[in-house]
Amino acid sequence: MIRSVISGIGSYVPPTVVTNDDLAQFMDTSDEWIQTRSGIKERRYAEDGVFCSDLAVEACKRAVDDAGIEMQDVDYLIFATLSPDYHFPGTGCYLQAKLGLEGQGVLDVRNQCTGFLYSLSIADAFVRTGQYKNVLVVGSEVHSSALDFSTRGRDVTVLFGDGAGAAVVSPCEDPNRGLLYSELHADGKHARALYLDIWDMSRKPYMTHDSIDNTDIFPKMDGRTVFKHAVTRLVETVENTFKTQNVNPDDIKFFIPHQANMRINQIVADKLGIDQEKFLHNMQNYGNTTAASIPLLLDETYRAGKLERGDLIMMLGFGAGFTWGANLMRW
Repeated sequence: MIRSVISGIGSYVPPTVVTNDDLAQFMDTSDEWIQTRSGIKERRYAEDGVFCSDLAVEACKRAVDDAGIEMQDVDYLIFATLSPDYHFPGTGCYLQAKLGLEGQGVLDVRNQCTGFLYSLSIADAFVRTGQYKNVLVVGSEVHSSALDFSTRGRDVTVLFGDGAGAAVVSPCEDPNRGLLYSELHADGKHARALYLDIWDMSRKPYMTHDSIDNTDIFPKMDGRTVFKHAVTRLVETVENTFKTQNVNPDDIKFFIPHQANMRINQIVADKLGIDQEKFLHNMQNYGNTTAASIPLLLDETYRAGKLERGDLIMMLGFGAGFTWGANLMRW
């Protein structure tokens, strides 16, 4: 039976480091305040003129090189982002051109923090049915262009950073490897708990001076609601994955969770009775990079030599929409 495996992985973050102390120059906050609430110490910001597709190019090149294939061997491209280069056309088309590809199908996935999880499940379906051989999946974000650097926007701004992560998904006949299971969910009743209003197409015209002046250009978040639902849904998803796949916490070498908030991941681990050391983190260095966070952490874990062939890992995340889910994979 053909399974899909991550045959190559790569990531990229822009060089500019922005610390908590740097943000304290613009808003009423402090390093202690940010770290206590999120675990984040610093993040990366792209330079002016840099698109999320530019960050994605570097991550994709590294993933393709790691897979031992040529860029022209990529059959299909899936791009997950909440910070597209432009409202339309889809950013996957811009990325395709920058990678020197032509003719391959591209798909944009707009599932925010769970974008990589959803994209990986789509790539898995394409590969397992034999439709495509090498599917390039990428999550990339440039949050820094749309953040409110005043005390008013503090609760959101301190959390986010820029970065990209990519993976090549390919077929494998080894029954002891591959993506074993995906569980994906959504609940649109809570869409207004984390949102950006500027693209309100019901308004005619959809953008005015008022929409800019009243902060519609900046994301809004009901932090308590997001926190509560994230913990509840992630615990449910992990428990259901354990049950349906007949695995237990001891079987999992690492959990690769979305990097939104250290406290969320720690509480989830506690509620599941799982050793905190199995829940990996890098948000302290990069903040929340949304669709890029899971592949970025997975790439760092792999390149640090922590993953061995046959290791069972679980990727999981929760984000705007609300959307949430998990991928169970044997590396």
